[in-house]
Order: sequence, then structure tokens, then C-alpha cells
Amino acid sequence: MKYVGVIPARMASKRLPGKALRLIHGKSLIHYVYARASMAEELDDLMVATDADEIYSYCHGHGIKVVMTSHEHPSGSDRIYEVMQKVEGDVFINIQGDEPLVRREHIHRLIEPFEDGLGFGVSTLKTAISLEDAQDPNNVKVVTDIHNRALYFSRWPIPYNRDKDSTPLYFKHLGFYAYTRDALSRFHHFPPSCLEQWEKLEQLRFLENGIPICVLDTPFDTVGVDTESDLRRVEEILSKGF
Repeated sequence: MKYVGVIPARMASKRLPGKALRLIHGKSLIHYVYARASMAEELDDLMVATDADEIYSYCHGHGIKVVMTSHEHPSGSDRIYEVMQKVEGDVFINIQGDEPLVRREHIHRLIEPFEDGLGFGVSTLKTAISLEDAQDPNNVKVVTDIHNRALYFSRWPIPYNRDKDSTPLYFKHLGFYAYTRDALSRFHHFPPSCLEQWEKLEQLRFLENGIPICVLDTPFDTVGVDTESDLRRVEEILSKGF
């Protein structure tokens, strides 16, 4: 198996424009993501995929492997599909460009289903969160079956606790994915699904078209940077020598 890590990054973020190049202790957000992902020895290749000249120039000037892609892609997974047309690999790993706290353990966990031959074409991660954190729509929740297959992802707190006589376990979805060439190709050629567009969650396109997703536990939460407060939180964590 050849594992290729791809970091999709763009400047046109709606909630925090230009976040990929926002500086934390003198280095850009995308720089941290690349440096931390490169610690995963399982990766045979690693690159940034962008549609922005500014990001391309920054990466090129700082020794970060980067490829230019179309600005027409509706999701990071679609952007990685374009990379897949140009790069050899068996499994492509989507390492979100706004996840500067990614760890080698995340990447190791993502590839386990492919090493174990479980028959999945897609894998992702979840981590336990509190009831309070489950109320935040920015924390995407996931529920799975007993075989670790995703049943649904939502910004709503799921499962719903109707009788309030106990506290359900809530799991936050971490936005990392690994996909086989076949699964990613099928994803790209399906139109954006209704559930995907309503929830603004690209992974629902897989489920709505019958492609199972393996969801594995990790104890290591992350902070995806979507707002100024997220950026400050990451800055504080990194200043402590994370």
C-alpha cells in the first residue's frame, strides 16, 4: 500500500478568510499542519493542494510540497480527487488544512482498516465529548453501529435523549479521512447530495450513496480553526510546547 497525505487549503474560507496563511508564532497555519503531518512515518508522500496563488507561493518558498488545483471544487475531497489524477497512490489521506494539532497517531489510526483488510473504502475518526460540547454546531457529531460503520453525521446533538433518564455518549467527528482510489472516484462522480448540502458536511455524500465509512476512536481531540477564537486557542496550546 502506498499512502499519500494531501492537505487541501484555500484562501476563500467564509468564516475566517485567508486562514491558511494566518500566522501563529511566526509560522502560517498551513505550515504547522504540514510539519505535524510529516511526522507520520506511514505516509509515502505528503503535499498541500490549493487553488490560491498566495498559498502556492508560500509553500514553494518554505520547502513545502504543493500542487495547484482548480478553484471549482465544492469540497476538500473533490480537490483531492484532482490530485489523485496526477499522483500515484493506493490510499489518499485528507488532512484538513485548518487542523494544526494533527498528530501522527491520527494518521496511524486512519490507515488501520486498510492494513487490516476490513473491506472499507473510507475511514475517519471520532472522539468522546461532553454533553455541553455536543450542543455546539461547529462540533460535528457522529453515531455508528456496532461494527464501527457510520450511521449519520450531524451538527445537531445526536443521539437525541428523549426521556432524559440517562446521558448518551456523544462523539465528535474529527475531519480527517482516508479513502481508496475507487471510493474517492465514486464520491467525486456523485453530485453533491441533499443531506450534504443541508448539513454542510461532505461525508454525507458517501452515506447517501451507500458507501460505508469506518469510524474509529481516538483519545486525541483537535481544534479545527474556523474563527478568530479558534486561532487564539491554538496559539495558546502551541505556546505550551504541544
